[in-house]
Amino acid sequence: MTNRVADVVVVGSGIVGLGAAYAAVRRGLRVVVVDRTAEPVGATIRNFGHICIGAQTGLAREFADASHDLWLRLATDAGFWLRESGTLIAARDLDELAVLERAAREQGSDADIRLLDADELLHRTPLRRGAVIGGALITTDLQTNPREAAGAIVRHLASLGVEFRFRTAATAVASGRVHTTRGTIDAGLVVVATGHDIDQLLPDIAGRVGVVRCALDMMRVTAPLPRTLDAPLLTGWSMLRYGRFGAFAETAALRERLHGERPDLAALDLNQMYTQLPDGSLIVGDSHAKAIQPGPFQPEAAFDAFLAEAAALFDVDRFHVRERWQGVYASAASDFLIEEPEPGLHVIAATTGIGMTTGLGLAERTLDTALDRASLPAQGGTP
Repeated sequence: MTNRVADVVVVGSGIVGLGAAYAAVRRGLRVVVVDRTAEPVGATIRNFGHICIGAQTGLAREFADASHDLWLRLATDAGFWLRESGTLIAARDLDELAVLERAAREQGSDADIRLLDADELLHRTPLRRGAVIGGALITTDLQTNPREAAGAIVRHLASLGVEFRFRTAATAVASGRVHTTRGTIDAGLVVVATGHDIDQLLPDIAGRVGVVRCALDMMRVTAPLPRTLDAPLLTGWSMLRYGRFGAFAETAALRERLHGERPDLAALDLNQMYTQLPDGSLIVGDSHAKAIQPGPFQPEAAFDAFLAEAAALFDVDRFHVRERWQGVYASAASDFLIEEPEPGLHVIAATTGIGMTTGLGLAERTLDTALDRASLPAQGGTP
């Protein structure tokens, strides 16, 4: 026999699940969060801490814009480090600069891309003079320390009355009910936000949507940099990945050149980017490899490539590697998984590498929809 013990049960304590719990508790609801781990240990803590709003389009941009204010509010209330940094983009060749110039021309009245000459970029970054010919600043973006933010959010939500049941795995979900390894929980609303592990709980949905895992190689390094990095730094390889730049002919030409010159980096599916943490260390990466279950073994060639590319860009002779790790996130044909397979059972995920950017907004809109306060757009987004 079971008792209804919550208005909302959230399965998963990543940023999407935490966003759902945050949206629910602010509406005065009784919330329980269930997670099989002892604390958030997945994609939410294994990323760059880059909240990359201005590079998104379509539904991803809607969720990213909604996430912006939620991140600011949470950082204030939960007391973790977050800065309104914007994002810097380094152009090393004329074709990279051409993409940025096209993006600047195409922006509307709410302009958030500002072109920078080489001197302006060098003033804000510890890059080598001569390594760049210009760049851009996306003004909307934020940066946090993902390793600290998730734990701070958990503590803040607990102080608001959210009950966390860690080390408790959900074994089955249905409308109004979650079965766990520590008993059954009845609820008015169930939100499943387990990321790539959706195939362990709802394999039919994962199979139909085509959810796989994307594994990333990443590292943290230190170096005697001559000045700080004012914001997350993207490169030409990054521009190939984001919807804001994806439709341009200039981007297609850039892809052809980069892939032709560096097939080794193209094979890594490289996103050459950097963020600097408050302690001065740099997060460096990253590569991408997709499979239902990627292997755990990380090729040293990927890390060698990261360090070689960083050495060519930054004004420093060598880097000291502090940590290496493998990130994993859900990937599918669309940017988002948004399903309601039964009334009151909502299944949501960011199914590309923009969970930190969009997850809070996705969760907020889902709770609004579930409570008949707004309508959620149809599943979609940029590929």
